[in-house]
Amino acid sequence: MAEARAHPAAIRSARPRGAGARPSAEKGVWHRPALLDLFSDLLTLGAAVALGWALVAWFVSRPLFPLRELVVLTPPAHVTEAQLGYAARLAVQGNFFMVDLDAVRATFEKLPWVRKAEVRRRWPDALELRIEEHEAVAYWTVSESGEARLVNRYGEVFTAASNADLPQFDGPQGSARTLLARHGEFAAMLQPLGLRLVGLALSARQAWRLHLDNGMTVIVGRDQDESPLAERLQRFIAVWPRVQDNIDIDIKVADLRYPGGFALTPADASVLLPAASPAGRKGKK
Repeated sequence: MAEARAHPAAIRSARPRGAGARPSAEKGVWHRPALLDLFSDLLTLGAAVALGWALVAWFVSRPLFPLRELVVLTPPAHVTEAQLGYAARLAVQGNFFMVDLDAVRATFEKLPWVRKAEVRRRWPDALELRIEEHEAVAYWTVSESGEARLVNRYGEVFTAASNADLPQFDGPQGSARTLLARHGEFAAMLQPLGLRLVGLALSARQAWRLHLDNGMTVIVGRDQDESPLAERLQRFIAVWPRVQDNIDIDIKVADLRYPGGFALTPADASVLLPAASPAGRKGKK
C-alpha cells in the first residue's frame, strides 16, 4: 500500500515547475487592474482635453473681444482712407481671436495700388495693417487687347489710374519686365544727346521702336548677332549731332535697320519735293 501511495506523488513531482504559472495570463486584460487603471486615466485625460478645447472655442467665439480699430502703420500715398475702410468692413469678420487674417490680407491686396499687405492682431481690440504700394514707372498697353495698365519698378503690371508723366510701354503679353530693362539701357545711351525716351514698343516679331521727347521715332528693329541693338543705336547716337547740324530738318523717323547706316524721314514730306523753276511756274499760270 505504501508503494501505491508513492506512485502518484512521483508522477506529480515529474511535471514542469512552470506549467502552473499560465492561469493568470489566460485571464485577459479585464483581470489586470493596473492596465485598466491606465486605460481609465487616458480616457479621462482625453475627455478633459476635448472638453477644455470646446470650452475655449466657445469662450473666444463669444462677443467679448470685438475688433474696434484698424491701425495703418504705413501711411499710403495712393490708397484712400475710404478704400481702406471699405476693405476692412468687407473682410473683417469675427472677434479678436476668430478673425481670418489671411482673408483680410487678401482683401486689402485687391485694392488698386496695393502690392502687398500684412495684417497682425494688436491686443486687445485692434488690427495692424502694413501695405506696400506699387511704384509706377511706366504706362503699359498690351498689344493684343489694347488694355491700358501700369508697370511698377519690378516689371509687374497692375491696374490703377494715374496722370503722372511716365513713359509708355507697348508690347506682347508678359513682356513688361523685358521692356523695363531695355528702357533703362536705351535711356542711358540717349542721355548724351539730351533726349528723353518717352515711349518704347516691342512688336510680336521682337522688333524695337523708340519714341523720343522731340517727337522723333527711332526704329531699331530686331536684335541680331551680327548687328546687336545697342551697337546700331550707339552708331546713330555718335553721328546724329553732326547730321542734325548739316540737314537742319525736323526728322520724324530714323530707321536704323540698315547694315551700314540709317534712313531718315522728315516730319514735313514736302521738303523732299523738287522746287519748280520760275519759268515752269509762269507757264502754269
